[in-house]
Amino acid sequence: MAQRGKRYRDAAAKIEPEKLYAPADAMRLVKETAGVKFDPTVNLVLRLGIDPRKADQMVRGSVALPHGTGQTVRVAVFAEGPKAAEAEEAGADIVGPAEITAMIEAGDLDFDAVIATPDQMGKIGRYGKVLGPRGLMPNPKTGTVTMDVAKAVSEIKAGKIEYRSDRQANVHLVLGKASFDAKRLTENYAAILDELIRAKPAASKGRYLRSIHVAAAMSPSVAIDPAQTRDLWTEPAAA
Repeated sequence: MAQRGKRYRDAAAKIEPEKLYAPADAMRLVKETAGVKFDPTVNLVLRLGIDPRKADQMVRGSVALPHGTGQTVRVAVFAEGPKAAEAEEAGADIVGPAEITAMIEAGDLDFDAVIATPDQMGKIGRYGKVLGPRGLMPNPKTGTVTMDVAKAVSEIKAGKIEYRSDRQANVHLVLGKASFDAKRLTENYAAILDELIRAKPAASKGRYLRSIHVAAAMSPSVAIDPAQTRDLWTEPAAA
């Protein structure tokens, strides 16, 4: 493994090895250890007690972050006629099957989410192998196959994100930006935790939340205590 730089090592020295931090303390520490000059994205990784080989233990859905992701989200919408007009009015960036398919075929995937009305799914199917691995394939479970395209666009623009467990039983999500205050990061985290607990598969046995780590981009991760799932925000301890 490549030698870490001094900035990274200094940041890592502030994190106690093996310690499971309370969520609010973890968010404060993430902000303290995000030492890069730009405003880095804060990422969350949860390892779940599921068997990823079994279809009935797939964890997938969407969650609205109360404070958004801090990122500008480009939304593409497969819709025609009045529904295309609704999507445009709601702020969609690219609208219409011809425009989007031309982009896909040119290898230009300059969008972060794809929404489709049900009648358009036949046109999208052939691009599943391109969109699927990137998490861009519309799906009724995540609310991205819908007739209410205006609502879907607005929710995604406001901070609704999709999640899906991977082959290692991990779920990766964007939590926000390091410029968010610790309380906003904690409240976004609480929304994600509530959603993942709600989505727990009935077939999942034993401890469900195995491990949780949070980190700003290019910075060391902080382990969060997965047993703490309620009343997550706490004021900092007095010095």
